[in-house]
Amino acid sequence: MANKLSGLLKVALLVLVYAAVQFLEGRGILLPYHVQILSLCCINIILVVSLNLINGFTGQFSIGHAGFFAIGAYLSAYLTVKLQLPFIPAIICGGILAGLTGLAVGLPALRLRGDYLAIATLGFGEIIRVIILNTDAVGGARGFSGIPKYTTFGLAYLTAIITVVVIRNFVASDYGRACLAVREDEIAAESLGVNSTYFKVLAFALGAFFAGAAGALFSHYLQYMAPTPSQIGFVKSIDILIMLVLGGLGSITGSVVAAIVLTVIPEFLRGFAEYRMILYPILLMAVMIYRPSGLMAGRELTLKGLTELFKGAKTRAYHS
Repeated sequence: MANKLSGLLKVALLVLVYAAVQFLEGRGILLPYHVQILSLCCINIILVVSLNLINGFTGQFSIGHAGFFAIGAYLSAYLTVKLQLPFIPAIICGGILAGLTGLAVGLPALRLRGDYLAIATLGFGEIIRVIILNTDAVGGARGFSGIPKYTTFGLAYLTAIITVVVIRNFVASDYGRACLAVREDEIAAESLGVNSTYFKVLAFALGAFFAGAAGALFSHYLQYMAPTPSQIGFVKSIDILIMLVLGGLGSITGSVVAAIVLTVIPEFLRGFAEYRMILYPILLMAVMIYRPSGLMAGRELTLKGLTELFKGAKTRAYHS
């Protein structure tokens, strides 16, 4: 009964957030610029949570996530612009191709460990970018323009929720526990009959699928894709990794919070143009010094935990 009530409260809270955004937007309080930032927050949540499945819960070190993001972005744009495919099937196709690519890359690459895996995934991401750079069908070096703006805040918000729910349930399943066992001690897990390569590749493909879906949403929101390192290259991969480390490896709540914070902070610092690139790293360094395990340090924020925290605060206030 308690679990059912908790689930209903979560659904009600998610619906309330969406309704609040729609109400404020309808009243003109939230401008299109603000809605764009909220939509980018949702897209970054998808990217960070999906990378957390690979790096945080399975214990791999991938820094080529932007490659899967690029595959989903460009394939979905090609399907909607050139082939006039509806947007939802285009998102699914972009995610599937990214997932299949993750499967193909993961089979040989995930036999590597540590720094070697990081280098292999970084190389994969750059290979994808160079292929796109030299493919005229998707604009080549000029970039892909004329992409219709199909992505809305509601669609990005719903996709972010689906991503969190699917990955949370995956981690809580037998497959997820096998991934956690591989993360903690791969040799011990294999001695108990866990096929470490299978579960690493499975997590890699699932994370790649959601990264591809995020790319599809991104390209149909900004309406232009450029094969630059900051948009689909190693710089983008590092940005996603920073969000993941800031939130805390192995914490979905931390990934969500960090994705929101690191998407919003640069916009707040936009008024300090000459100091923005100094203040931003200082904030990151401060968090890493005082919270080296990330904001959530592998923990999850639950309604039960919030209730206990609130009761504890009330008790301390009463006694003081």
